[in-house]
Amino acid sequence: MCGITGIWGGCAEALTREMMQTMVHRGPDGSGTAHWDQASLGHRRLAIMDPAKGAQPLYNESGSVAIAANGEIYNFPRLKDRLIAAGHTLSTSSDSEVPVHLFEQMGADCAGELEGMFSFVLSDGNQFFAARDTVGIKPLYYGTRGSRTIFASELKALAGKADAVQEFPPGWIYHSHTGFRPFRDMPYLPPREDMDSDEAVRRIRTTLEESITKRLMSDVPLGAFLSGGLDSSIIAAVARQHLDELHTFSVGTEGSADLKAARVVAEHIDSIHHEYILTEDEIRSALPEIIYYLESFDQDLVRSAVPCWFVSKLASQQVKVILTGEGADELFGGYTYYKDFGADMPLDEELHRSICSLHNINLQRVDRMTMAH
Repeated sequence: MCGITGIWGGCAEALTREMMQTMVHRGPDGSGTAHWDQASLGHRRLAIMDPAKGAQPLYNESGSVAIAANGEIYNFPRLKDRLIAAGHTLSTSSDSEVPVHLFEQMGADCAGELEGMFSFVLSDGNQFFAARDTVGIKPLYYGTRGSRTIFASELKALAGKADAVQEFPPGWIYHSHTGFRPFRDMPYLPPREDMDSDEAVRRIRTTLEESITKRLMSDVPLGAFLSGGLDSSIIAAVARQHLDELHTFSVGTEGSADLKAARVVAEHIDSIHHEYILTEDEIRSALPEIIYYLESFDQDLVRSAVPCWFVSKLASQQVKVILTGEGADELFGGYTYYKDFGADMPLDEELHRSICSLHNINLQRVDRMTMAH
């Protein structure tokens, strides 16, 4: 959902446009830039919220502060009401406009008010601000070249244009006056020995339903990946209860158990189901392109990227927003190796470590494969 670039330490219009060109796949619906003597912002847009008026960069009332953002701010309706009550005028119904006005009010502390998946760069020409969500769902990288600090959604945009490229840490902010610092840690919650199973189930179900329904926020068609497994099936089933229709998508080889299971779930929840049968030849043919967009040659990540590439391609023919079950295994102990943990190796600590590592593994894979399409 969009590609962003930002440069601090000197205006760089040509460099900004060159970097944006490497990320057209992330935002085929439009592009925009903002420039000052010391800063440049660039944006490739995939139009999700307010398709008609939400083109970026987005500005404050006076046009002095601009933002290029990627992702969605799920609590933006509440924040928008708060900003209006404080005297702000928002010119769009795009969630990405909210951080601009929050920054005017709160400065760098604004990131702590945001709930969602996001990375963004923001400037008024005299200062530059960047932030990334706590889990690292949306990517951001940075590097330097001379006096400039350069930011982008993907590594390929920085290749040959910045030195010492690094990942922007999840849950951190950058301010040109104060540098990098964390704004929110991934919470560690020890096991609750005093909670009975009925209460645990009730709380899990309530939290899951709230989490899924707030992610249905979209002004364009929305669907769900459906492997037929527990994670994606629950998400699709809950989403279907809130939508008049739901498109679901599955891929697999001929005779795949996943395809069969997905058909059963799709029939049960009455979704509009789409599936694609993979062949060995087309997988082999697609591998160079998959690795290019994945920005990794880690063999486990490449292996899991293959079906994600093809199901993303399938889904892109019908919808612009997709729900997927990333993180469920890390939250609920779904991987086989978790069985090895016990008193000497606390499982809860390993789950926390797994969740904190997602941004470089499954979240990188699902972001790149979906954004490639």
